Amino acid sequence: MKSPLGEPDDGPPPYASPEAAVSVTLPERLGDLPEHRRRELERIARILFDEFEEAQKGRLADKEKDGRILKLVLFGSCVHGYRVEAWQGDGRCEYNLLVVVSTKTFADPRFWDRATDRLQRELAVTKSLAMPVNFIVHSIMDLNNQLVQGRPFFVDVARDGLILHDTPGFPFVKPRPLDLEVARAEMRRHFDYWFPSATHRFELAKEAMGRGYNREAAFDLHQTVERLYHGTLRVLTLHSPKSHRLAWLRTHAERVAPRLIAVWPRDNRFAEQCFARLDRAYVEARYLHRYEITDEELAWLVGRVRVLQETAAAICAARLDGIDCAAVKTEPRHDHQDA
Repeated sequence: MKSPLGEPDDGPPPYASPEAAVSVTLPERLGDLPEHRRRELERIARILFDEFEEAQKGRLADKEKDGRILKLVLFGSCVHGYRVEAWQGDGRCEYNLLVVVSTKTFADPRFWDRATDRLQRELAVTKSLAMPVNFIVHSIMDLNNQLVQGRPFFVDVARDGLILHDTPGFPFVKPRPLDLEVARAEMRRHFDYWFPSATHRFELAKEAMGRGYNREAAFDLHQTVERLYHGTLRVLTLHSPKSHRLAWLRTHAERVAPRLIAVWPRDNRFAEQCFARLDRAYVEARYLHRYEITDEELAWLVGRVRVLQETAAAICAARLDGIDCAAVKTEPRHDHQDA
């Protein structure tokens, strides 16, 4: 099947120019950021390039060789308006990156597991990084397809993101207006799928709690929250990252729906500990015997998940009831409201 651009995404983009072999970085774009943040971004970029290259070694299929990173785009609350103040302290700022690769083959997670592991290690173990790093990977063809369709998330990133690395000859296409009827139908489908699914997992979690199965309850609560965030993001932006990490999903959802920030208190250790254990439950509650979560923590989490469920549903219902051209062309930025 051909893409909206008219070509299948199984080879180099048709508009690649001869000079595309020369990659160009744009360090001057980072000039307004604190020096330690510039160094961190340079280190992150190097890790992504190095681990991507390592991941390709030993591949036998021709299509799994010679992959290239064409663009690195920093996006999110710390980018808008070159907000230097957002980078000065710890805050809640994170590095959110869009990695644009040469073909869809290289967007496969198999090529990025090494980079993900190393970035997490440098944050948690070696402390080489001070802030979490989240990244999504799309081929240039797929990304431009999204822009042609006017998909709000991608339009927002292409318009407002800070390009850290660029390769000549692979431009972003000009976004087209989003088809309102298509958007309405898709938003409704997402709402009708994700929110009932979340409600089902919430009921399973409460049933497991009542029977004393705390680990199972933690996993089902994780699934409840994950589905609420995916549903909210897909209703508001027609996109959500393919991730089970609640912290990242929370960051994305709160960026486009600031009302969600109040759902999770961040002013005490107990609240942070509960959310961290919930986030880890996707893997640890199923596979690690040492994973533990108390009745008190579960009870607190149930209360916050209920608030998330009600708040997210209200936000999405309001969007579905009041959808109009201005609301769906591009998702409005709320970066100035991030704490």
